[in-house]
Amino acid sequence: MKQHYILISCLILSLSACGDHSNEEILSKMTKNITAPVAKKIPHTMEIHGHKRVDDYYWMRDDQRKDPEILAHLKAENAYLKSKMAHTDDFQAKLYDEIIGRIKKDDNSVPVQIRGYWYQAKYDGKNEYPVHVRRAEGSEAEEVLFDVNEMAKGHGYFNLSGYFISQNNNVAAYGTDTVSRRIYTLEFKNLKDGKLLSDKLEGTSGQAIWANDNEHVFYIKKDPQTLLGQEVYRHKLGTDQSEDALVYTETDTSFYMSLSKSRDGSVLYIHHQSTTKSGVSVLDADDAMGDFKAFLPLETDHEYSTEKLGDYYFIHTNWHAKNFRIMKVHKSQTADKSAWVDVIAHRDGVYIEDFTVFENSLVVKEKQNGENRIRVMNLTSGESQFLKFDDPIFSVYFSNNPEITSGSVRLRYSSLNTPNTVYQFNLASTECTLLKQDEVLGGFSADNYQSERIFIKARDEKMVPVSIVYRKDKFNKDASNPIFLYAYGSYGITIEPSFNAARLSLLDRGVVYAIAHVRGSEMLGRPWYEDGKLFNKMNTFNDFIDVTKALPTLNYGAKDKIYAMGGSAGGLLMGAIINMAPELYLGVGAHVPFVDVMTTMLDTSIPLTTNEYEQWGNPNVKADYDYMLSYSPYDHVESKNYPNILVTTGLYDSQVQYFEPMKWVAKIREYKTDDNLLVFETDMEAGHGGASGRFKRYKQIALEYAFFFDLLGIKE
Repeated sequence: MKQHYILISCLILSLSACGDHSNEEILSKMTKNITAPVAKKIPHTMEIHGHKRVDDYYWMRDDQRKDPEILAHLKAENAYLKSKMAHTDDFQAKLYDEIIGRIKKDDNSVPVQIRGYWYQAKYDGKNEYPVHVRRAEGSEAEEVLFDVNEMAKGHGYFNLSGYFISQNNNVAAYGTDTVSRRIYTLEFKNLKDGKLLSDKLEGTSGQAIWANDNEHVFYIKKDPQTLLGQEVYRHKLGTDQSEDALVYTETDTSFYMSLSKSRDGSVLYIHHQSTTKSGVSVLDADDAMGDFKAFLPLETDHEYSTEKLGDYYFIHTNWHAKNFRIMKVHKSQTADKSAWVDVIAHRDGVYIEDFTVFENSLVVKEKQNGENRIRVMNLTSGESQFLKFDDPIFSVYFSNNPEITSGSVRLRYSSLNTPNTVYQFNLASTECTLLKQDEVLGGFSADNYQSERIFIKARDEKMVPVSIVYRKDKFNKDASNPIFLYAYGSYGITIEPSFNAARLSLLDRGVVYAIAHVRGSEMLGRPWYEDGKLFNKMNTFNDFIDVTKALPTLNYGAKDKIYAMGGSAGGLLMGAIINMAPELYLGVGAHVPFVDVMTTMLDTSIPLTTNEYEQWGNPNVKADYDYMLSYSPYDHVESKNYPNILVTTGLYDSQVQYFEPMKWVAKIREYKTDDNLLVFETDMEAGHGGASGRFKRYKQIALEYAFFFDLLGIKE
C-alpha cells in the first residue's frame, strides 16, 4: 500500500512542472486505470459506559496535517476520483464555463454610507477578489482601501475577514486568513497615507471593534487547538500584542463569542451565544479603559439580543415567548426584567426572526407558516405596515443599514427564480426603490421558471414544507424528471428559497430542484427547531426520507432519479439516510460531512466540540451517548448496497475535520456490497467553506453536477 501512495504522490508532483492544460491531460491519461484506494486497518478501541467501539481508521487523524502517509492517501483518493470522472472532464469544463458565464464580470456592490463616506466593493474582469474602495460624501474621487487580488497573490487560499474603520475614519483594522482555519491575523492601515502600521495581532477571530478614542481596539483571541474564542483583549495602537490587556474571559466552553458596535457608535458589545442561551455584555465606547458589564446575567434557556436607540434598548427575546417577542427597556434598568415592556408581543403562530431599529421605526423580520414577511412599525403611533413582494415564496434579509438616522431600510431579496436584489424602502411611505438586481448573463428570464411551496406529511403526521423550482418547458409532471433534493436541518438554520444562478444548469436540463425544510431548522418557528435536536434528532432524518418518498407520488419526479445533497451538519443527514434508506437514492453528495458523531463529540480537543453539546448531546452522559450512537453515520456503516456517493472535504476544515469524511469513505468502501461509484475529493488548500475567490469555488459545483448527470446518462 505504501508503494501505491508513493506512486500517486510522485505522479502528482511530477506534473508540477507542466502548465495547467498539460497537467489535466497528463493526469487524465496516467490515472485512467487507477483502482480505488484501500486503507490499512489499525484497530483502536474506545470504551465508555461499559460499551466498546472499535475504529479501524482512527489512525487517519493528524492535527498537524503533515503525516506523509495520510497526505498520500488523500492524494490517492483525489487521483481515483479524477480517473473515475475523467470521461466527464469536457462536460465539467462546459458546466464550469456555463456557470461562470452567467456572472457579470465587471460588477459593483451597492454603496453604503457610513460617517460621511460611501463604501463599495468592485469586481473587475476575471479577478477572483474584490477591490474595496470609498469616497467622501460629495466627492467623485475614489480611495482604494484594499485590493484583495494583490493581497491574495502567492496564496492558494485567502480570506479577508472584513475591515473595521476607526471612529475618525483614519485607520482600518482588517483580518486575513491564508490557511482556511478561521484564525486571522489583524493588521492596521493608515488610510491618510495608505501605509501599514507596525501593529500585528495573531490568532484572532478576525473582528476588531474601535473605542471612540481611535486608539484602542478590542478583539477575540482563539485557542489554536479547539479554535474557541474565549478571551477578549484590548489593544492600543503602537504597542506590541504582548502588552494587550485581557478584559474578558469566557469560562463556559459551550459559548461562542463575537464583537460589534452599536449603530449609534455609543456602545461596544460582546455577544455570548450557546445553543440554549445567549446575551450581551456592554461597554461605553467613550470609556476604553472601562469594564464590560452584563446587560442581563445569562440565564438557562433564555436567548436575547439588543439594539440601542437613544436611552433605550430594544430586545429580541424568548423570555416567556417560544417564538420570540420584541421588548424595550431604559438603559439604566436592563438587568431588571420586570422593567422590560412589550413592543411586539409573542404570538404562537408567528416566529420573530430578526429586527433592526431606526430613529422612529422598528423593522421586524417574521415568519408565519414558513412564509417571510417584513413588518415596519412606527414607534410614535405604534401602527404597523407590511412590505409587499411579488413572489409567492421568497427569501429576504436585512442588508447594510449602518445609519440609525436613515429614513429608509435596505433589504436583500430573492426567490428561487428571482435573482438577488437590493431594495430600499422608505420607512414612512413604504415606497420601494430598486437599488440593484444581479444581472444573470446568457439570456436568463425568470418567466421560464416556476417555484412552488408544498407541504408533505411525515410519518408522525407533521407537515414538512418543501420549496421546489423547475423550468416550465422541461417539467412533465408525470414522475419522469430527475430530482435534486437538498436539506440541512440543524442549529435552527433555515435554508431559505433563494436564487442561485449555478442551479440553472440543473433546471435547464430538466432537473427539479427541491429544498426539504426538515425539522432542526426554524422554517416553522422555534418549536420546529427543537423538534429536530437532541433526543428528537431522528425527526430530521425521517422528514427527509418521507419527503423523498412523497415527491415521486406527487409527480414531481422519478423515484429512481433522485439525488440527495447536504453539507456539514447536512452531511450528517446524508450519512444517516444512506444507512437508513439507501435504496431511495440514485446518488448522494456529502460535503464536509459531520459523520463520526461519537468520536468527535467525546474528544474535547477537537475544535468546537464543547460548543455542540446542547445541539447533539454530551456523550459523557449515558442517555445522550445511547441516543447519539443510534444514528451516528460512521458507526452504522454495514455490509449492504449503498448509492453512488460523492464526498468532498478541505484539508484545513475548522468545523468538520478532514479525517471524519476520510474515515467514513474508507469504511464504506470496506463494507459496501455494490458496484456503485464512491469517490472522495480533498481540497488540499481550503477549509470548511471550500475554495476562496469568486470563480474557483464553482469547480466543485461543476464536478457535482457532472457526477449527477453522468448517473442519469446526460452527457452535455
